[in-house]
Amino acid sequence: MTRGPRPRSRLLAAVLATAAVLLALLAVPASAAAAGTATIYYRAASAWSSVNIHYALTGGAWTTVPGVPMTAACPGWYARTIDLGTATGLTAAFNNGGGIWDNNGAADYAIGSGVTVVSDSEATANAPDPCASAEPDTAAPTAPRDLTATVNATTVILGWTASTDDVGVAGYRLTRTSAEGTVTRTTTATQFADANLDPETEYTYAVTAYDAVGNVSAASASVAATTGEAPPTSAGGEMLGGDPRQDPIYFAMTARFYDGDESNNRGGAKHETSGNAEYDDPMFRGDFSGLIERLDYIKGLGFSAVWITPVVLNRSDYDYHGYHGYDFYEIDARLESEGASYQDLIDTAHAKGMKIYQDVVLNHSSRWGAVGLETPKVYGVQDAQWGDFYDTPNPGFTYDGLAVEPNSGRSHYNGDLWSTSEPAGNTCRNWGRFTGNYSAEGWKVYHCQWPSPTSGMFSAEHFHQCWIGNWEGEDARSCWIHEDLADFNTENEAVQEYLIGAYEQYIDMGVDGFRVDTAVHIPRVTWNRVFLPALQEHLVAKYGEEKAQDFYIFGEVAAFVHDRWNRGSVNHSAQFYTWQERREYAADDVAAALEQYDWENAQGTENQPTSDNAFLDGNAYHEPDHSRFSGMNIIDMRMHMNFGEAGNAFYNGKDSDAWVNDATYNAVYVDSHDYGPNKSSTRYAGGTDAWAENMNLMWTFRGIPTLYYGSEVEFQAGVKIDCGPTCPLAETGRAYYGDNLEGTLEVSDFSQVESATGAIATTMEQPLVQHLQRLNEIRRAVPALTMGQYSTEGISGGIAFKRRYTDATTDSFALVAITSSATFTSIPNGTYTDAVTGEVRTVTNGTLTATVSGKGDMAVWVLDTALTDAPGQIGADGPYLS
Repeated sequence: MTRGPRPRSRLLAAVLATAAVLLALLAVPASAAAAGTATIYYRAASAWSSVNIHYALTGGAWTTVPGVPMTAACPGWYARTIDLGTATGLTAAFNNGGGIWDNNGAADYAIGSGVTVVSDSEATANAPDPCASAEPDTAAPTAPRDLTATVNATTVILGWTASTDDVGVAGYRLTRTSAEGTVTRTTTATQFADANLDPETEYTYAVTAYDAVGNVSAASASVAATTGEAPPTSAGGEMLGGDPRQDPIYFAMTARFYDGDESNNRGGAKHETSGNAEYDDPMFRGDFSGLIERLDYIKGLGFSAVWITPVVLNRSDYDYHGYHGYDFYEIDARLESEGASYQDLIDTAHAKGMKIYQDVVLNHSSRWGAVGLETPKVYGVQDAQWGDFYDTPNPGFTYDGLAVEPNSGRSHYNGDLWSTSEPAGNTCRNWGRFTGNYSAEGWKVYHCQWPSPTSGMFSAEHFHQCWIGNWEGEDARSCWIHEDLADFNTENEAVQEYLIGAYEQYIDMGVDGFRVDTAVHIPRVTWNRVFLPALQEHLVAKYGEEKAQDFYIFGEVAAFVHDRWNRGSVNHSAQFYTWQERREYAADDVAAALEQYDWENAQGTENQPTSDNAFLDGNAYHEPDHSRFSGMNIIDMRMHMNFGEAGNAFYNGKDSDAWVNDATYNAVYVDSHDYGPNKSSTRYAGGTDAWAENMNLMWTFRGIPTLYYGSEVEFQAGVKIDCGPTCPLAETGRAYYGDNLEGTLEVSDFSQVESATGAIATTMEQPLVQHLQRLNEIRRAVPALTMGQYSTEGISGGIAFKRRYTDATTDSFALVAITSSATFTSIPNGTYTDAVTGEVRTVTNGTLTATVSGKGDMAVWVLDTALTDAPGQIGADGPYLS
């Protein structure tokens, strides 16, 4: 039976819910259902304030989305009795009336007659009424005891003894008082890290406990703490600066690029089962030492910016890629070596005139939470089945990914993550009870054994409490993507402060920009009024207003569609994130996020802001207007999705540019560590000629060309990019690249290799490598190709455009034709030189025809102007450009 469509906004959900109000009169809970009825009790996620049941009787039609309201029966439980008529049962899914669903992993729930209790993804038939003996809860929890405060620079770490309650403690309210006033925080844990405080300032703290119905305990004894000095700024932490459009980007997965230090190689828990052991290929193999050693290779290709995967300490079963952040304030030790720290990498790159763009994650942590914010324990038992899975706790050992815990002999030690006895302050429901399910090995699976957003394991203050059900719905911004990615409640102030403080320290180290992972899964209004202003404020304080603008932030707004708008949802489209908000929203960040989502979706795709910042006015460059710019540029998902052919990417890119604040800042790539064009799961395999054509477009059209490591030799072409720990990395698009880089290399400048030996010499002789070197030379020599606006007016041909950039000392004008010949009309008269062939022509009638021989070839005709001479032929003839 097919379920009815789900709403894409809370506005629609609210309308439908209102229409169902009369049906709510039927929702009368009963301890036992009458014949021909089904009484359902549903335990709601703690963040839900209402519940609807969307159902279909056996053989019947589904209710209208979002279904019919359930009635609050007792704390945490909602109920409804449904007349089955002649039906034997029903199929159901539950939602909060605002677009968030519990559909049991898309399996729905099968419910029969009688009383059914639905809790933690289980529907238990003929169960007792969970509210039958519930008495009004009037007793407050006991007061928290033994409050302590430990100071670490400008962070105060608080801990206390858990309160008790006749029903259960729901959480704790922490009150901080200083000369600036009183601030309140809530948490479900018995510890709290109050970070980013003012230095050398006295704060006083007290804690109260509260239960599910709001009874509040007496306050604990207060404790005072005085913060220390602010942590010193790292030495040598100064970004290079300069317009980021002048710096083509090479994307290297640090752990898979080049191994400079074998001593920090680590295979992790999945080393054997993944098949990596067979290849002697630990997932953590490359490192900062290797990157430092092979920066000259990247420079020799002509790249002046390196985008690297996240550097923070990770923790999961398969975390080499860096996207499972565990301690956002620590560098992952598996990447560093003596003399090759992260700071050493930044400083070495800068000494070579190269920028470092750090991949950052603000949307989620690892499955184990985030150190300093919240790290809940899971249930574990060292029985005959699971005994080898759970390491014996060692209180004297701290996980850093690298150090080997002496008792277990593992660097992937997990003894600090689990407990058999229920921890103090635990909020995970049904702690340690058998679920009735078994693992693939046939072992019993228990409640609270694995991280989950719906079990109560994570606090609603710090983490969202639901799974994404609709990838173009509001829940895509406020629910979990995957069990390995615990979704931060980014609208919570404590979470915001934790993340801002973490990433400010990397700005202080001198990184040159951030690539923002999963940017679309955080509401734009949260970016615009919290994260982006905070980062900008820190940059201005460090560098001043002008240089701060050179810090390049480019977000991954993953819209895997060929259209301008992501299935009609403006909130999930890449260009949407380049704009500031157009109206004021509620002061509360949660409310503001919902208001923005509904209001912008109601405006629709035809009422979104546009810009001419990327476009010439005829042949004239004009000053761009960035007054409405959000501060976040984007990865060009539209071109990426259409790069099966360069022509498709070109026409689709143009079609979106008016809705981007300034498309000349888009990061443009063919494929990446996630997908190839058209959401292909394999690395690009269009052939060498197609790669050369794609590169011609990327290096001359608007935007910043970005290349995934190894594509310069068609590394792993056609191979599946990622299959997790179910196959060896060596058989994927994330294979180790270092074998191609062995040998010696001497580089004198960008694109200039003086000598090479060994495997790296063979690599440098590859046709696409030589093509890239020359493209980078041409792009670097013609300002119109890096920073210019463009136009296709007055041009006949295929992939063809004109570009111009003008400032006080520069006037650069270029005509580009790719793959096929093109005629340019109504252009300025004067002397033009083809940067590819060196041919010179004088235009007197405003017309120039560029002759191009085929795939991989192009012409770049550059005008001599009063401010900027045409450079003549740039670079030597190569395999494609001659």
